[in-house]
Amino acid sequence: MKKIRTGIMGGTFNPIHFGHLLLAETAFYQFNLDEVLIMPTKNPYYKKLSNTVTEEDRVAMVNLAIRDNEHFRLSMEELNRDGPTYTVETLANLTARHPDHEYYFIMGADSLYHIESWRETEKILSMAIILVADRGSGTSSSLMSQIEYITDKYDADIRLLKAPFMEISSNDIRRRTGAGESIRYLTPGEVVDYINDHGLYREDTA
Repeated sequence: MKKIRTGIMGGTFNPIHFGHLLLAETAFYQFNLDEVLIMPTKNPYYKKLSNTVTEEDRVAMVNLAIRDNEHFRLSMEELNRDGPTYTVETLANLTARHPDHEYYFIMGADSLYHIESWRETEKILSMAIILVADRGSGTSSSLMSQIEYITDKYDADIRLLKAPFMEISSNDIRRRTGAGESIRYLTPGEVVDYINDHGLYREDTA
């Protein structure tokens, strides 16, 4: 039986922006996926989230950003777990519940360079195909060497995701908002309105 090809786009989404959405959309079409899960993290062990933005805020912004895209789905998989979130646990839970799905984990090149520091790297690579974003500036020999190294060491399936380059970051959106600058065209208009209506990032520009 043909498996359902499911992409996973994880992140804090604090806030979600057009760079996230374009990366997920590119993966959907380049790899003929059936759906992409947009999965906000609860408490990533490597990053402290802003104290002024709640999980409910981040979920609301994701819902607003993806509501007109029928192949994007909000996943509460990590938000519904207690404590720090680890990719290996997420994939194990999804695989156990949905054995008819084949998972494609979307990540940036920087994550591939650090993947051996993740919990149970080998298990992660056995449960998902890795889509590594090459953001349009030309695939470097360093990235290709890292792909070859991880593929050979772990018998992994790693594929290049040819994503258009967009120099947008959540950190910059937070900074701009705190400074009273425009964030129009960096994130969907509904998200801009939500940020303004709820006074997000006004006191926390870090």
